[in-house]
Amino acid sequence: MDFLISGTHINPFYLIGVGFIVGVLGGFFGVGGSFLAGPALFGFGVPMNFVVGTDLAHIVGKSIVAARKHRTLGNIDLKLGGIMMIGTIAGVETGAQIIQQLKRTAHIDVAVGISFIVVLLSISIFMALESWKTLQMRRADPQTAKRQSKRNSVKEDKSAFDHIARKIQSVGLPPHIRLPTSGIARISIWSIIGVAFVGGIFSGFLGGGAGYIRMPSMIYLLGIPTHIAVGTDLFEIIISAGYGTFTHAIKGNVDILIALVMHTGAAIGAQIGATLTQYFNGALIRLAFIPLPLIGAVIIIHGLLIGHPTK
Repeated sequence: MDFLISGTHINPFYLIGVGFIVGVLGGFFGVGGSFLAGPALFGFGVPMNFVVGTDLAHIVGKSIVAARKHRTLGNIDLKLGGIMMIGTIAGVETGAQIIQQLKRTAHIDVAVGISFIVVLLSISIFMALESWKTLQMRRADPQTAKRQSKRNSVKEDKSAFDHIARKIQSVGLPPHIRLPTSGIARISIWSIIGVAFVGGIFSGFLGGGAGYIRMPSMIYLLGIPTHIAVGTDLFEIIISAGYGTFTHAIKGNVDILIALVMHTGAAIGAQIGATLTQYFNGALIRLAFIPLPLIGAVIIIHGLLIGHPTK
């Protein structure tokens, strides 16, 4: 099938399949799925600027479906998500402007591709280290681990790096707020906006909702329980990806037909993924997340090495 806006020819069933897989993973991990969808589009021969904009467009619809399901499960902190929107929108526009500057050069694919690889590898390495340390802690205290496994409570969802979140929560810069849904008694609003701004930059620059940055950041930097981070990130992705789609569409970086075809599979997968989170505790969700950025990095490396197929 020919997609005239981006000038590519792709089998639509491939796009539906990718959309379904990304939908399941996104609904389960609370991420937009650009760590897989973006590399897949690049591998299909889509130019990198269209990869970024089109991935954002397809993620909007999928995230709405997944967020609605998580809302019914009580996994969304609306107060937290609302504050994060401020930093996210500013960050998305910053990232999109960087893409505009790179479009004027002949190195956009390499620049964005290498940035993607570095980010994805860093996330996997950090989360692998955290998971290993958390498992070591649980082996040292099996009774606590057993109680947490039975209750599967988000309030008892502790990681080996909780001390990082406690330091950030103790930042004295006012104003401070409470996040009862996330179980946080006091945190500076600027800490939340700062995390959202960084996530927004990656969303505008690399495409997608940047949940692969924001979800781990909410857990390790803000101290948000994993299940709440998953649902809230999906809610926040609707805003970041929606604004990102708008600004990239104006700049001519969106192939809307590709996005719609992918959404056909993503809408179904998102509901399945969101439902599955009921059956796993936070530590297992984080552990299962580790290979996914690695897969995305491998796909990007492959695409950069072989180049795009002749169109």
